[in-house]
Amino acid sequence: MSRHPDGRRHESLSDPEWPVIDSEVEYETEWFTGGYDLVEQPDGGQKKYYWAELATAVVVVAVTDGQVLFVEQYRPTIRETQLELPAGIVEGGESFTTAAARELEEETGFEPTSTSLIQDFWCSTGLLRHRRGFVFAEGLELGERQLDSNEFLTPKAIPVDDALDVARESPTNDATVEGILLARDEGLL
Repeated sequence: MSRHPDGRRHESLSDPEWPVIDSEVEYETEWFTGGYDLVEQPDGGQKKYYWAELATAVVVVAVTDGQVLFVEQYRPTIRETQLELPAGIVEGGESFTTAAARELEEETGFEPTSTSLIQDFWCSTGLLRHRRGFVFAEGLELGERQLDSNEFLTPKAIPVDDALDVARESPTNDATVEGILLARDEGLL
């Protein structure tokens, strides 16, 4: 179901276990696509299952000198400023680790010498078609910060011991909390 030439949308979904009678796109922008699948349920009934498809994204847990790099930015969707982990879209042909290194340098000005995928998974599967990867980055060297035209953010270094508390402070988001918890569970923090 790729509608974007850069490959950011999900190239394919698994073959359905329940027959899909019809699939309709009702709304499409450069940021997301929305629609529904008319599905035959196991009892023979039919139902429309609505979905919003977002580009595959990466979240970066970057550590340097005993500190985790966060970025502070205003989120117009919730009308609040929050501290969050660097993140962005995985461009066509990129792996999660390549996208993480690019996004980290663009947003914070630091280039990692080492990246590793912690985990990737589908998010909010009751409504979204959105895949997210979490990458650990270390060995940071000064690179060149290159913010996108819609990015107004400030890098902030938080001591590793405080990272989870900071990630959980309101306002927060799922990707930041998940990233810190996954990295901590892997023994990386």
